[in-house]
Amino acid sequence: MEWLLSEIYLYDLMAVGLAAIMWLAYTYYADTSEAARTNLLGGMTEQRRRWMKQMLRRDNRMVDVQIIHALMRSGRFFGSTAMLIIAGLLTVIGATDRVVALATDLPFAVNVVRAAWEAKLLIMVLIFVYAFFKFVWSGRQYNYCAIMIGAAPAPGELSEEDEAFGASIAAIASLAARHANRGVRAYYFGLAMLGWFLHPIVMIIAIIWVVLVLYRREFRSRTKRLVWPSEDMS
Repeated sequence: MEWLLSEIYLYDLMAVGLAAIMWLAYTYYADTSEAARTNLLGGMTEQRRRWMKQMLRRDNRMVDVQIIHALMRSGRFFGSTAMLIIAGLLTVIGATDRVVALATDLPFAVNVVRAAWEAKLLIMVLIFVYAFFKFVWSGRQYNYCAIMIGAAPAPGELSEEDEAFGASIAAIASLAARHANRGVRAYYFGLAMLGWFLHPIVMIIAIIWVVLVLYRREFRSRTKRLVWPSEDMS
């Protein structure tokens, strides 16, 4: 235990613990709490319900399938990028001695110890592995949406069962969007944690900045106001 504390200082552990708490707390607030019903993601959930209602009334549904494919391409791009980042981080782990030697020349870098840097790099790897799995699962769910659109009933008089089928497609699309959103959020927090290699305080400042940016975009941005017109929020 004494060796561990000598290699990875206590304030590093406190900093990464605080970063994890802020990430989890914001995820709960933005995705699960009551406030999540009126943010940008909640507004897009409502728009997906409208989208699927319109889809059920269309004869030609190719535009709907094309939208699904565009969303899948976006997720594949981020998933592929996550794999490249993971490969780069693993390469750096394999050359830790050289990296540590370079880091010792940085004026503000602290905790330039092999075990500490390897631990930091492994945590970064885990963050982007998490992002990769989120994007892959999101893509699978969008694939299911495309299949369900193909199985949707023909337009005409829609029964309650047909309306429920459209609502199910919208719900799956919203789940896919939520997982993709969490994958993008992992990118934000992963980039903020790069500050950890300079100093734990730099990382915490970057994490706070990321939380503020995400909050503004998801709760206070112009995009959110346009997605949620005032008459829909009453």
